[in-house]
Amino acid sequence: MNKTPKNEGEQLLYMQARDLFLTFKNAYANEWQRLEECERLYRAEHWSEVPLGDINEPRPITPILQSTVENVKADLMDLMPEAIIRPESGKDERIARIVEAVIARNHDAASYPIEYQKLVHDLLIGGYCITEVGYDGSLNGGLGGAFLRHVDNRSILFDPLATDIQEGRAVFKFSLKSKQWLGEHFPDKAPFLTDDIAASDAPEDEILRCDRRDSMLLIEYWWREYDSDTARYAVHMALLCGGQVLRCSKDEKPQGYFAHGQYPFVVTAMFPRKGSALGFGLCDLFAPLQRYADKLDQIVLKNAFMASHNKLLVTEASGFDTDDLRDWSKEVHRGESLNGITWFSTPPLPAYILSYIQQMRESIKEESGANDSSRGNTRQGVTAASAITALQEASTKRARMASVQLYESYRQAVRMEIDVEREFNFFLRPVTITVDGQTQEALFDSAELVEEGVGGVEYPIEFYISVKAARQNRFAAASQNELMLKLVQVGALAPSQAVELMIFDGKEQVLKEMKTGGNQ
Repeated sequence: MNKTPKNEGEQLLYMQARDLFLTFKNAYANEWQRLEECERLYRAEHWSEVPLGDINEPRPITPILQSTVENVKADLMDLMPEAIIRPESGKDERIARIVEAVIARNHDAASYPIEYQKLVHDLLIGGYCITEVGYDGSLNGGLGGAFLRHVDNRSILFDPLATDIQEGRAVFKFSLKSKQWLGEHFPDKAPFLTDDIAASDAPEDEILRCDRRDSMLLIEYWWREYDSDTARYAVHMALLCGGQVLRCSKDEKPQGYFAHGQYPFVVTAMFPRKGSALGFGLCDLFAPLQRYADKLDQIVLKNAFMASHNKLLVTEASGFDTDDLRDWSKEVHRGESLNGITWFSTPPLPAYILSYIQQMRESIKEESGANDSSRGNTRQGVTAASAITALQEASTKRARMASVQLYESYRQAVRMEIDVEREFNFFLRPVTITVDGQTQEALFDSAELVEEGVGGVEYPIEFYISVKAARQNRFAAASQNELMLKLVQVGALAPSQAVELMIFDGKEQVLKEMKTGGNQ
């Protein structure tokens, strides 16, 4: 490919981004290695890191860590967040209901449950997850809509000097794109792309596992600039690839890509690190225990293999032929003396080693929260749903602590999502809202998110945002239903009121039958 001369502004922007990218990349070298090790531990491939001493040595794997991660992941999936929008004043109650419905519709259109599952995976294994907030004009049948999306923590670079990504000098998000894709989306720039970034400045292939011969590295370069007149930052974005600036948002929006003036990313750390915006995960905490448990299993198996093949010690003075003794089909062996023949058996391992292995596994399960109660398994005849729920609440502290951090990050992302809708939405979008228990059709108009104040100055309408679990697990739902039935029995609730508060499939049909038939 040929190289086209860039104008002075693009040349300066590209060189600044290139130098900063290399700085961030060098700082992330150890971090990428750590993330790869965590993924190998989760996949139970950590024996590959240990040199092979004997080609026949056993390499047992007990997926304690993987089971732990999946158990906590299941708890967090049951606690998937859902946004509740409340107005700051009573006159904005209707628009708050409309915005809540729009947010729910956006998340449904963008398949947020799948994105949330990816976020939880990165959080538990890598120690942190990244949510991107943006606007996609193709959502909702072409009417557009904001989105919350997962970003692979191995495909993004934050400022290593900043403990808050919003205070960082820049953010780099990168991905591999085929040359055909680049030619289709940037036909004016594609003929002049070179391979300099893809060949020399890209992260190691352990992070981007792909055939690099027909692809190039596309980089989103986000940076911010301070305006002393307004005392605020403006965030800009440029697409870089092959030595060229493919697109720069500053050309179309010099005031900033987003009106909120923030990087469109939210980081959630499992166990926050001092002096960093990132965190550690379960693999970092329990990796030594997993390795020691597998090493002890290896010792036990080696001992079992050795004990299954007893050795026969034969001296030359015995007069027996060793090859003759190996032939178990013979009934008679001829020699001089039996005193020169001795069986040598491998002594068994001490009993405390086997006990220690079991204690180690139980310790991992208890400390990580992967115990019987959290899985819904109970002992001593506990069968009531309320009792099982109480035991689960007491045993899933690990998941609940992680959910608190996920909920706060989700709340920040939803607030940013509302700002994005306010700025980018231009079409009326139909939604369904619930007012006083009745469903109504409404239209979302982003102009209603702005009010006119004193002196004709427009200001954005603000909302209170809270988060609740989108759905309850079956034990929590059963506990809720048990409580409603008890309230009916003592006369505190009418049957129709209790049904409205219960959680079960087909509730709407039951309520409809009760109202139309008058059956109380």
